Amino acid sequence: MIRPLSRADTYRGWLYALLGAATGLLTLPVATLVTAATPRDWPGPVRTTVLLAAWAALTAAAGCPRPARHACVRLANRLLGTALPAPVAAAEHPRVPHRTRTAAWLVLHALAGCVTAAVTAFALVVAVPLVAVWLKGGERITLLVPVDVAGGVRGAWTLPAAAALLALACCTAAATTALLRLLAPTLLGHRPDERLAALETQMRHLTHRNRLAQELHDSIGHTLTSSTIQAAVARELMDTDPAAARRALTGLEEASRAAMDDLDHVLGILRQERAPTAPPYALADLPALVDRVRHTGTDVRADLEGDLAAVPATVSREAYRIVQEGLTNALRHGDRSRIGLRVTVTAARLELEIANAVSGRARLARRSRHGQGVDGVVERVQLLRGEAYAGPDPEGTGWLLTARIPLRSAA
Repeated sequence: MIRPLSRADTYRGWLYALLGAATGLLTLPVATLVTAATPRDWPGPVRTTVLLAAWAALTAAAGCPRPARHACVRLANRLLGTALPAPVAAAEHPRVPHRTRTAAWLVLHALAGCVTAAVTAFALVVAVPLVAVWLKGGERITLLVPVDVAGGVRGAWTLPAAAALLALACCTAAATTALLRLLAPTLLGHRPDERLAALETQMRHLTHRNRLAQELHDSIGHTLTSSTIQAAVARELMDTDPAAARRALTGLEEASRAAMDDLDHVLGILRQERAPTAPPYALADLPALVDRVRHTGTDVRADLEGDLAAVPATVSREAYRIVQEGLTNALRHGDRSRIGLRVTVTAARLELEIANAVSGRARLARRSRHGQGVDGVVERVQLLRGEAYAGPDPEGTGWLLTARIPLRSAA
């Protein structure tokens, strides 16, 4: 009986129960008006039943609005120490079960609060006067029944009696708190449809964040690779070929600006802000991408066939990222002597091919282990119902990345 007095959650639960009593008091005046409208010749028990029924109905009606359930969950987590998940908006389609449970919770909360408030009020009304009369020297006092309180040592029994009454109030609060905490998952927790909706939402968030991570890897990784090479080229040619060095520095500046645009876009989404613009890069931007790679001193032979603008926007953006990743890998792992790029657009499909030479079979063997970038390329192509290959070319002297993406189903 003493243990609940030393626990902080008892007093938080006490406060929570008293809030429930306050909620019940808000609807009591309206319930009284409903009772007053009944015939006066009805028996007292019947009128009392009408009063309680009207009060319960009005209290339950307060749980019908959708925000009521959110408020109940937050308050229970805060004061009862429950770990209830937030209601899932997508699962609110079957509204009646959720609102019925919330209504039942509000009625239970109000009843538990009324019991706690009544016991607390009784304990205070009895305990405080007992001790006060004893301290004044004792006298006869009426507390439901007449009680003689003597002064001095003979009236010292009022102290343990008052302490017992206050302990009773604390234990009542602890009991109602335990009951509410026990029933909270049933009345406020997720039903199977909400759990399914929550899992689907979590999967969408994880997929979205993985996609953003892939975007950062492709865009920033390409920029860092090309910028490092361009800076090295500029340093080597600064004295012998200043014009080439300036071109390399110009390409470095353009690549850095493009990387900042990508970074701002992704960070805006991670902060759950609306991105200022969608990533603008598509197949039509391939010439600019090829020029930036050429500024590193690499011979890029690009063959672009077909109408790049006719490719659907989603496929076009994904294809740009695939080419960007392929060129980045060629710069990072190849000998940078020559890179072949072929993009072919037909009415039925989009074909991408990136080939580059690799110096040494040992280096080729190391590159046969796919990294995150190559895995991301394969995932992009598979999502578009296409086919991808990344590995040694047929001659075994270079590296080949190919992708074939159907266009008719994507349009």
